[in-house]
Amino acid sequence: MYRPDHSAHTGATAHRDDRVQFVVTGDETSLAELQSELALLPLCAKGRVFVEVPEPADVFPLQVPMRMTVTWLPRSVRGGRTGTGERCAPGQALRRAVGAWSAEMLCDGPGDTQAILTGDYRGVSGVYEVLAGRVGMTPENITAPERFGLRIEP
Repeated sequence: MYRPDHSAHTGATAHRDDRVQFVVTGDETSLAELQSELALLPLCAKGRVFVEVPEPADVFPLQVPMRMTVTWLPRSVRGGRTGTGERCAPGQALRRAVGAWSAEMLCDGPGDTQAILTGDYRGVSGVYEVLAGRVGMTPENITAPERFGLRIEP
């Protein structure tokens, strides 16, 4: 059995991986659509799935490619706007989570990252704004429901 020697690897060692990274989002209104989109991804797909739901009891095992991580975002255990005492509104947790993820994972730009956005307008539009507006992802790399007519003006 071949075992590569990794003894010379450090934190600064460049690792090349030509697989496209995915970020996939959904909420309680799009669970069937979300599962269908995930089933269409290649088995070797890598990336992150964020799902916003009302309560922790709404979480269930979601089938994803093995190199993808699922993060459930129950609104009932999250706050709304900082310092207000408000509850988390629909779409708010998704926007914050994707914003934090993109700041860490796309700090050098979006590259070939692909986004698949499902769910209610509030979550989809907020995530679209983060990815296209703040991160600079091209609209061609973002799949969102056409009925929302999302565009980021230059």
